[in-house]
Amino acid sequence: MSDTARASRSPMAAPRSFLWSRRIFLTLLTGFVLLPVYVMLSSSLKPLEDVSGKFRWVPSGPTIRPYIDIWSTVPLARYFVNSLIVAGAATACSVTIAVFAAYAVSRYRFAGKRVFTVTVLSTQMFPGILFLLPLFLLYVNIGNATGIALFGSRGGLILTYLTFSLPFSIWMLIGYFDSVPRDLDEAAMVDGCGPLGALFRVVVPAAVPGIVAVAVYAFMTAWGEVLFASVMTSDETRTLAVGLQGYATQNDVYWNQVMAASLVVSVPVVAGFLLLQRYLVAGLTAGAVK
Repeated sequence: MSDTARASRSPMAAPRSFLWSRRIFLTLLTGFVLLPVYVMLSSSLKPLEDVSGKFRWVPSGPTIRPYIDIWSTVPLARYFVNSLIVAGAATACSVTIAVFAAYAVSRYRFAGKRVFTVTVLSTQMFPGILFLLPLFLLYVNIGNATGIALFGSRGGLILTYLTFSLPFSIWMLIGYFDSVPRDLDEAAMVDGCGPLGALFRVVVPAAVPGIVAVAVYAFMTAWGEVLFASVMTSDETRTLAVGLQGYATQNDVYWNQVMAASLVVSVPVVAGFLLLQRYLVAGLTAGAVK
């Protein structure tokens, strides 16, 4: 390296060896992440006999037939609608309840506040399978006593997913609301806002990144869950995570359709991340008091 090049480099700049090592590592990591996606894509464009035989990196005869057959082999459209309804409703309920609960814990003092916070957080220590049988018996008994069909219904599955996403959502939003200065609430109340007005006009806009992160977490929890969906649903309310098993029969497995369906059901999640990624990394609370 010449003296001019050395002089042009900032004394705080990272060494070139570090930069090249980082580029190589990120390239390998990107390849490691994208390789399964490529295998899924290439397999979804192959006839079944090609997928069942020796693996080929490049399809010899690409076809979009698997993307057409996935809708008739199993009722994928119905599963898709069920997943959207269940995941969307669970997300909306989780975010709405978590916003009010977290605001109350963050802004008010009441008896049992610490016990409530610890209890909410401690629910995350138990594996979900421990709640499977109790919820099953609870839903069946409620249905027998009241006639409200929770077992095998979308409503029962939504309530089930709330038991997992809501505690973490509340705990996460408590930390976000604590980071919003209380002076903003007081200023809003001086201007004539009540507690709810201060919440929706000041606190919620400042905590948008946290609310979006909670919404993404709740949606992902409901969208890809398999254990409870396989037990708590019927043929009419089955979700995508369970419905994909329909491509495996006693005689064969339609691997090309499985790959095609997996890519199709990933579209809402990928699209959601692309639309909301700027909120996930934005520091709106840092500029709230400027």
